[in-house]
Amino acid sequence: MKKKDESFEEGLTRLEDLVSALEDRAIGLDKALASFEEGLTLSRALRKKLDEAAGKIEILTKDLAGRPLAGSFNPEEYESEIDDDESN
Repeated sequence: MKKKDESFEEGLTRLEDLVSALEDRAIGLDKALASFEEGLTLSRALRKKLDEAAGKIEILTKDLAGRPLAGSFNPEEYESEIDDDESN
């Protein structure tokens, strides 16, 4: 990604723009190669962000013994737990 502070959503939008440009056969070879290279770099950076987010979720969903907690994610329960923790 060009900017280090670029959000995942901004990066994904940029990647979608690059894909659209590559699908347009009217662009020249040099521009297509540059877009492809930028897309690969961006794709790797976005994958890294997803992997980091998945790792954080995994850490947050383990019990004290390190075993994964099984169950469906309920955002309302999660938000109420955060509110309870912040009030303590």
